[in-house]
Amino acid sequence: MQGRVVAVAASAGHDFSKPVQDRITLLAGLGVQGDAHCGVLVKHRSRVKANPNQPNLRQLHLIPAERLASLREQGFGVAPGALGENVTTEGVDLFALPRGTRLHLGESAVVEVTGLRNPCHQLDSFQKGLMKATLERAPDGTLLLRAGIMAVVIEGGELTAGDAVRVELPAEPHLALERV
Repeated sequence: MQGRVVAVAASAGHDFSKPVQDRITLLAGLGVQGDAHCGVLVKHRSRVKANPNQPNLRQLHLIPAERLASLREQGFGVAPGALGENVTTEGVDLFALPRGTRLHLGESAVVEVTGLRNPCHQLDSFQKGLMKATLERAPDGTLLLRAGIMAVVIEGGELTAGDAVRVELPAEPHLALERV
């Protein structure tokens, strides 16, 4: 499975949206250089409040461009970076990937998928009804989170729009993504 990077974004502040950048630098074990969520330990405010010593499993937030297009079709004004993601991809069903999948981004970066982004009330503060729009139901009634996936950086490197995304699945058995 191969796709491409549509956009990259970062913000030094804990802002909801992140401005699109020409390039970002991924740092092994830390995340996006200069981004508010970069670090070995958790940086998301609610998680810091609960336990500031937990590992940062949310160093990188990715969302498929196809998901943003679906939200736009529902009337939401979303573009790359709007939902706080660092990397917008195309051509890879990120939500179907098992935990532990490695994504090879660009020439040298490698990230490992840790789980699903847990949608929160900030989505509705950004645009009313957006949180509900990021939740779906599977045929069996299971709640599906569709606000992006999270990853940690295994190998660093620079990343720009147009870079390739290559998927490396983990060994069996594949573990389903859960919220992190």
